[in-house]
Amino acid sequence: MELTGHVGFSTLPDQLVSKVTSDGFTFNIMIVGETGIGKSTMMDTLFNTHFDNVPSGHECQEVQLRKQTYLLQESSVRLRLTIVETVGFGDQINKEQSSCSHQVLADYIDSQFEAFLQEELKIKRNLNSYHDSRVHCCLYMICPTGHTLKSIDLVTMKKLDSRVNIIPLIAKADTINKSELAKFKLRIMSELAANGVQIYQFPTDEETVADSNSAMNGHLPFAVVGSTDMVKFGNKMVRARQYPWGVVQVDNENHCDFVKLREMLLRTNMQDKEERLKQSFVQKIKDKESELKDQEKDLHTKYEKMKREHAEEKRRLEEKKKHMEDEISDFLKRKVAMEQARAQQSTLKGKKK
Repeated sequence: MELTGHVGFSTLPDQLVSKVTSDGFTFNIMIVGETGIGKSTMMDTLFNTHFDNVPSGHECQEVQLRKQTYLLQESSVRLRLTIVETVGFGDQINKEQSSCSHQVLADYIDSQFEAFLQEELKIKRNLNSYHDSRVHCCLYMICPTGHTLKSIDLVTMKKLDSRVNIIPLIAKADTINKSELAKFKLRIMSELAANGVQIYQFPTDEETVADSNSAMNGHLPFAVVGSTDMVKFGNKMVRARQYPWGVVQVDNENHCDFVKLREMLLRTNMQDKEERLKQSFVQKIKDKESELKDQEKDLHTKYEKMKREHAEEKRRLEEKKKHMEDEISDFLKRKVAMEQARAQQSTLKGKKK
């Protein structure tokens, strides 16, 4: 239907952009990996800055999570970034402790969903000022062994895949040659599929990004190298790692997949993770509602069972009571009869005398 004049709702996209820009954005990343694998360096490289990181050793007796929130700004866009980093993951000598490491991560993710749900359920809630700390994405850093995934990797990713978007990364990829790296990638994807681990797949339902996302899905897991050091290469300075045999450039796609990761994680599909988080939240609410209904049904079933058992017990007690009353009545009757018989005998003996 054609309009005969200007109304004004054509400015709605501009209004939306203005509001979103004013409110700023939130992005929460969990990065998982063994001590010394390069988690902090990868975060510094991704956001092209130096975060306040305290190096951690291998002395942790159990897995801990280190959570830090930063306010970043690029041009006029503000981003509240929360980084949740594992400390002591995979360092435990005790295999039972090591195999339970995933529970710490799962509990944290679940607790953030629960906190948001409690905020949603408030009569007076203010989600605009509430810091949504639900994890949007988990970067899982795999040791560059070139062989197979460790059991702790498979168990942890399997535990988390229903809770968060997992993007697997091969850390320190410059320690493996290209042919071994290609075989390692295929082996990782094969093992993940064989164990039913669902990793994040970049969406291909939008025409504008369908081709690029589909191509990037074929590159998973990304083989990355992290560094914030500036090295002179030719006539320019590049972010790279300097070795005696040469230079590994972080932003060179022929050297590693870092550019692919940054493009897919931050520049193309950041909003998709937000949407998936919302869908996951709605699904968790439905699951919670279903769980509560099942619990209510179980409680009702138990109540009815206890009610029947109580009625049956009451009936048995009433019958027992009646039986005892009948016995007492019979006893009293026999007692009276015996007393009467004794009285008669006494009377007869008196007459004979």
